[in-house]
Amino acid sequence: MSFQIIEHANGKIIEIAITGKLSAEAYEAFLPTIETKINEFGKVRMLVILHDFHGWDAAALWEDIKFDWKHHSHIERLALVGESKWEKGMATFCKPFTSADVQYFEQSQLEEARTWITQ
Repeated sequence: MSFQIIEHANGKIIEIAITGKLSAEAYEAFLPTIETKINEFGKVRMLVILHDFHGWDAAALWEDIKFDWKHHSHIERLALVGESKWEKGMATFCKPFTSADVQYFEQSQLEEARTWITQ
């Protein structure tokens, strides 16, 4: 499992690239960055790039649920960039848990996702 946070000139945009299975340790490693941005800007936009993604372990899933509950209204837009049907399904699944505008993009549409997240 690996992840990378990519900084944008527009500070309210958080881009995270995730590979493999998300663990609670990894989730806890990037969560402070997200919460710092929320504290700074009030609302943020997230671009999550999933490559060879295998989901969450149970502890990470629990952390994700807690985050979604706490920050339901702090995310304006969420772009998920993936490479499988179940990742596309995640975009639909997460809509009830956030007030964010959620869109799914294929890997080949990464630049379109970056454009959409900044509009």
